[in-house]
Amino acid sequence: MDLHPDDPAFDPETQQRHDRRRLFRALNLSLAFVLLLAMVYSAQGSFDVRPFTIAPLSADGLLGILTAPLLHGSLEHIAANASALLILGTLAGAVYPRATLWAIPLVWLGAGLGPWLLADPGTHTLGASGLTHGLMFMIFMLGLLRRDRAAIAAGMIAFLFYGGMVLTVLPREAGVSWQAHMGGAVAGLVAAFLFRRLDPELPKKKYSWEIEEEEAAARGDDELELPAPREVPLLWVRPEHPEEEPRGVVLRFTRHPAVESPPREPPTS
Repeated sequence: MDLHPDDPAFDPETQQRHDRRRLFRALNLSLAFVLLLAMVYSAQGSFDVRPFTIAPLSADGLLGILTAPLLHGSLEHIAANASALLILGTLAGAVYPRATLWAIPLVWLGAGLGPWLLADPGTHTLGASGLTHGLMFMIFMLGLLRRDRAAIAAGMIAFLFYGGMVLTVLPREAGVSWQAHMGGAVAGLVAAFLFRRLDPELPKKKYSWEIEEEEAAARGDDELELPAPREVPLLWVRPEHPEEEPRGVVLRFTRHPAVESPPREPPTS
């Protein structure tokens, strides 16, 4: 039986072990990919990277769709992408392990096709920023689609750290491939719609009043139906002879003469 790790069938200790194992697995995989990027970057000086970049609308540039996300142009470039991949990759892999596994190839392809189709001729695109945009948009959209506690929390965390990626899918800064950002973002949204049901959903909590209604429905009772007037107990009955009803006693209050107080002296400064 495939259960969500937060399902009541798990005891608290089992839940904690399962959550830690899933979190560390996602963290280790994200860290391994970041280390791969660092190794490739350290070896870039020993070979020509142009054949492995994305050249728009060129048959030679198709190879770059597969290899360009592994290449980076500067230390600042790889540092920015590595930190985003580490956080977003861990978040996506911990909350949506199955959806992330299927989404990464789609996001990788979308991040490459974007610059290959839309970039200016003669340019060369490289970097993993398209992957970061795809992961952020996927996590955020899954939070809107699934709307359970874990999905909403993951979407809010992703948007809190990297909500600015919404602005970088359009032309904004020279030398930055917004085409790769847009391709990765669109692929992330498509992946969220396609794979939103791959991971088991969080069970919905039932409140006491909901349980009482279900039990009443099982017994055939309808507790929400108002009783008939003749079935309502009487709390007060009007006597047949109102004139014989005992009346209350009216108390008379006497007025005391007012006591005049002596005049007060004005205050002195």
